[in-house]
This record gives sequence, structure tokens and C-alpha cells, in this order.
Amino acid sequence: MGDFQISVEELNELLSNESGCYSLPSAHSNEVVPRIHVGNAFIAKNITRLQHLGITHVLNAAEGKSFMHVNTNAEFYEGTGIRYHGIKANDTQEFNLSRYFEEAADFIDKALSQKDGQVLVHCREGYSRSPTLVIAYLMLRRGMEVRSALCAVRQQREIGPNDGFLRQLCQLNQRLLGEGKLKP
Repeated sequence: MGDFQISVEELNELLSNESGCYSLPSAHSNEVVPRIHVGNAFIAKNITRLQHLGITHVLNAAEGKSFMHVNTNAEFYEGTGIRYHGIKANDTQEFNLSRYFEEAADFIDKALSQKDGQVLVHCREGYSRSPTLVIAYLMLRRGMEVRSALCAVRQQREIGPNDGFLRQLCQLNQRLLGEGKLKP
């Protein structure tokens, strides 16, 4: 392993507390970096709360009809002024979420390019899929190294991306380092 190779174990240590435990999110949503919120299905379906928070864009990282998913779509937000984008991701270690990293980052960028744009990135619990996409965004668009990006989000919300997603973030880290796109 090179000096820059980061392991899933290392990321898991950053996510858990001293006794190695993970906490579940204590709020329906948290602003994890300015104007980017990570949240759960409850907040995603509560238009009044979204408008109160000033959310202009919603990125559903769990679009679909099963119990693991959140069944919303563009029609759900019709007439609210909220722009919607859905990604049909499963919260399993085998699922390749990394193929959506660029697409999600583009949507977040679009939201933030609006003067008062605020984006909610959510999945069912706001614990694994959605924080992974926000961490990837910080790496891809803000040049943050995976540890700093993960800690930035973790400081604002209890998160626990599955090991498969953590591995994909490690791979993204390797690739971006190789391309000289990360601030060490």
C-alpha cells in the first residue's frame, strides 16, 4: 500500500466513536456544508419543511418503490418550485454508486449556482447513500481528500456509508490523487 492508499478500516474509524459504535442520525436533516443538506425520507416528503429550510433542489439517492427506497419523483414536487433529480441506488455493498458520482455532483453544482440555491441530498435514512454522494461531491468539486470530506460531513451529521461505498470513495481518492486533483 502506498502512503496515499486509504483503507475502508481507516474511514470506519473516523465514522465511529471511541468505543467503535456508530450513531444513527439524530435529526431528519442537517446542513453538512453551507447550502448542502443531508436528510431522510421524512424530510424529503415534507414540502412545508423543505420550503422552510429554503431547499430549491432535491437529490433522491434512493429512488424506487421498495422499502429500501423513497418513492418520490419530479411530479411529487410539481408546483413547489423545487427541482428534483433521482438516482435509483441500493444501500448494499455490491451496488456501484460511484457511477453516479459525477451526475450527482453536476446536480449539486447546478443547485449551488443559483443565488439562493440549497440542495437536499437524501436517501431513506440519510445515513449511507446520500452522505456518500455528498462526500464524493466534495472530493470531485472542492478537491478535498476523502478523509477531510468524510469528516466535514460527519461533524454535522451521524453517518455510516456501507463498506462497499467507502471502498468506492477510496478508489475515487486514488484516481483524483493520481490526476493531481486533490489538495493533500
